[in-house]
Amino acid sequence: MSVRQAVRPGGRSLRVQQAVHAAVGELIAEVGRDALTVPQVAQRAGVTSSTIYRRWGDLATLVSDVARRSLRTDCPIRLTGDFATDLAAWAEMYQDEMDSTPGRNMVRDVLRGWDGTTAACALLEAVRPVVETILTAAGPPVGLSADRVIDAVVAPVLMRLIFADAPLPAGLAREAALRVAAVARTNVPPS
Repeated sequence: MSVRQAVRPGGRSLRVQQAVHAAVGELIAEVGRDALTVPQVAQRAGVTSSTIYRRWGDLATLVSDVARRSLRTDCPIRLTGDFATDLAAWAEMYQDEMDSTPGRNMVRDVLRGWDGTTAACALLEAVRPVVETILTAAGPPVGLSADRVIDAVVAPVLMRLIFADAPLPAGLAREAALRVAAVARTNVPPS
């Protein structure tokens, strides 16, 4: 007699997470973030409110989790191998995405759920793989760390998105990327 194991592709936990995430996205589109409630999400997802509270703790953390999962971690540009060209192209695209209404909403959502106990905010960690890809593709190798590039290019964009209620200055990220590339060429610390 053989014992047959039930196959659980993803399991119930994954299905619940997917249903809740989908419900959040649908409800935000229908009623907006400010009107969103845990009972609405639970009803739409087909789970109890206690399931949501047990897994996410509160609505802000849930919405933040949904937003974090939408952060792009791939390198969406075609790499040329030229550090300045690649970083500037990505920086320009990054600024355009983040300065859009969906981008600004995502930043707010991620920050609402970040309690500061993790080493780094998801907004910074999401760009790390992209920056590392650009650094790795650069020829000749660039003597900069991903952290240094993130500090110089990404941090000013996020700072202005969080603290200034105005569109970002055109070229902000691209110019920062070109300054970082110039530093890499001369190996002189930026001022």
